[in-house]
Amino acid sequence: MPRQQKPTELQNALKGCKPAFLMLLFFSSTINMLMLAPAIYMLQVYDRVLVSKNTTTLLMLTLLIIGLYTVISMIEYARTSVMTRFGNRLDVKLNQLVFNAAFKRRVSTRENNPAQALADLAQIRQFLAGNSLFALLDIPWTPFYLLIAFIVHPLLGYLSIIGILILFTLTLVSELSTKKPIQQAHALTINNTSKLNKQLQNSDTIEAMGMLATLKKHWLEQHSKVLILQTQIADKTATLSSLSRFVRILLQSVSLGAGALLVIDGQITPGLMIAASIILGRVLNPVEQVIGSWKQFVQFRNAWHQTSTLLREFPEQKDVLTLPRPKGNISVEGVFAAPPGQKTPTLRNITFQLEQGEILGIIGPSASGKTSLAKLLVGVWSPLSGKVRIDGADICQWDKALLGPSLGYLPQDVELFDGSIAQNIARFTPNNSEQIVAAAQLAGVHDMILRLPQGYDTPLGAEGYQLSGGQRQRIGLARAVYDNPAFIVLDEPNANLDDAGEQALIKAINTLRTQGQTVIIISHRPTLLGVVNKVLLLNEGAIQEFGPRDQVFANLRQANILKSVPNASTTPPPAQNNEPQREALS
Repeated sequence: MPRQQKPTELQNALKGCKPAFLMLLFFSSTINMLMLAPAIYMLQVYDRVLVSKNTTTLLMLTLLIIGLYTVISMIEYARTSVMTRFGNRLDVKLNQLVFNAAFKRRVSTRENNPAQALADLAQIRQFLAGNSLFALLDIPWTPFYLLIAFIVHPLLGYLSIIGILILFTLTLVSELSTKKPIQQAHALTINNTSKLNKQLQNSDTIEAMGMLATLKKHWLEQHSKVLILQTQIADKTATLSSLSRFVRILLQSVSLGAGALLVIDGQITPGLMIAASIILGRVLNPVEQVIGSWKQFVQFRNAWHQTSTLLREFPEQKDVLTLPRPKGNISVEGVFAAPPGQKTPTLRNITFQLEQGEILGIIGPSASGKTSLAKLLVGVWSPLSGKVRIDGADICQWDKALLGPSLGYLPQDVELFDGSIAQNIARFTPNNSEQIVAAAQLAGVHDMILRLPQGYDTPLGAEGYQLSGGQRQRIGLARAVYDNPAFIVLDEPNANLDDAGEQALIKAINTLRTQGQTVIIISHRPTLLGVVNKVLLLNEGAIQEFGPRDQVFANLRQANILKSVPNASTTPPPAQNNEPQREALS
């Protein structure tokens, strides 16, 4: 027997909305039952009122039909209200799951447009809360009206079947002719939007080097492809809608003509002729609505597939046992690792240990894997094999929300967020003024912040654009040391610092060591290596040397690999002419 596939979170969320969906079915059933009223009204008017010429009967029938129309309108309003809340309830159930899954996919695969997942969820909500769903809820009643048409006369029933077959054939043709263009347009739109957003983030470079016209030309070329595809889709959809409307109107007129023949032949009454025409309209109307909403239905189907796949590949993390706050003992065990989405290792057989309070300096030539190792150590990347452990626990098994406050990370490209300086330092947790100021003082940035227009409340735009590179780096350092994390990784923390900033950084690292915090520093500058306990030399993704600082430097001198070494003291020599000293690796 084939193995039954486990329901996705999306399917489970729909099951949780079952009561609302049953209410929608009840409302739709009631509306479709009441929609027989116009046909019955016309039947009574033609076969009863016109024959008897009884105005009282006409008045009562008219009042009754007005009352029924009022009830139908109220139920339709209630159905629309329930559908809106149905979509909102589904969104509430799923938005956090989709947000988390999109973030995980971004970290794991470097997918360019994580916001598209939330756009897909919005597409699902809009479809379930919009008029497009009405047609799907009304379609099951088509056989009911078709049966009534056959009861009136088989000829009218066969006309209805012919109309349905023609409309479904048009729908099938539309599906086959638009499926590929819709998929291509969707993929191109996502790709173009992602590329444009990424390019415009480098607006200074574009402006300085006059690249705007060229980039705009490339974007317009891709955008024109989307417009061509969307025009093709729109033309085919418009053709389908026009044909379906033509078929429905034609069949209703033909049914009137056929009914007239039957009246002349004495097989039905004039009232049944008019009623049958109305019923035929009810038979074809849901089919025509489905055709008119076909584009929305295809978009919903694509969004449903994308969201289901996302939630299946990146499911919600199960509750894990809460571990105590780590002390900072680090163990890397035979790790092979590669960038997200790749299988060829860029780090091979990395193994080392650090005890609480030790300071490790990681050095090596460019592209040796230093930044990759930093991302591995803080859990941004998952290893292909091997383990990174903090206090004996696999970092990939920790709940990141619980482990995060115990980790500090300063990446090469400092990323500040839209918010105040205080919020950025506090990692957007509820502000603790004492801890924020303490972190800023430890990073040597407190006085600089006070000189800003609004101090700690100074708002930063995206990426802190109004700050210099050195200021962003020092605020990033304050964020990394906020709340005294047990383990801190600093990737080129002095890349943008002047002499004063570098002195403050060295002072901060020494303070962290005295507080028993484990620190890993990635740097090319020899000044920072004077404060480390151990050194790890990476070369082509593998460890070439690892051990106590002086021992590693002695080995490198002996092998004639390291030509200039830092002073062994924790106080760095001053830089000459404000130019950073750099380690020379042969």
